[in-house]
Amino acid sequence: MAPKLAIVIYSMYGHIATMAEAVKAGVEEAGGSADILQLEETLPEEVLKKMWAPPKSEKFKTLSDPKDLLEYDAFLFGIPTRYGNFPGQWKAFIDKTGAIWQSGGFYGKYVGIFISTGTLGGGQESTAIAAMSTLAHHGMIYVPLGYAKAFQQMTDLTEVHGGSPWGSGTFAAADGSRQPSDKEKELAKIQGKTFWETISKVNF
Repeated sequence: MAPKLAIVIYSMYGHIATMAEAVKAGVEEAGGSADILQLEETLPEEVLKKMWAPPKSEKFKTLSDPKDLLEYDAFLFGIPTRYGNFPGQWKAFIDKTGAIWQSGGFYGKYVGIFISTGTLGGGQESTAIAAMSTLAHHGMIYVPLGYAKAFQQMTDLTEVHGGSPWGSGTFAAADGSRQPSDKEKELAKIQGKTFWETISKVNF
């Protein structure tokens, strides 16, 4: 039986949402399928307007109860960085997983991470590293992007781009105006493809 994969995201300005679409395209290129689910917003509408945040995409189902993820075998988490770590929306969702942690519901499930930061030093790697504690507490199995399938793209210095061996990534610029580049979306697609190839080898 093919694994059931969820791409779980929070995206304030659309960068992670765009990357999620590229990740999903990679999964599909490898012969798989995935559901893109977006986390609930925790900021009031008044604050979002002051931050010039666009409306959330209606293409993706909103995920409010972590128990809805128990039906999935694997996840790709799309995380926009806040100070090199999870944003509050992601943390609020994770903090609701206590009962799942107690039951071991996520134990042994596979997970990868892709990230959006404002700048080069904004947390492309530190966000993934910070997430390791959460994954370890749940007993989840982390699958990094690595270099083997994306060495050429990752080491290309002819243009600025996000991504690291921890996972694909994009730079949004300090004001959120920069959108994911073709190279960043290519890395995201490679991550989706290789992640699916990895989890497809497992007997679920």
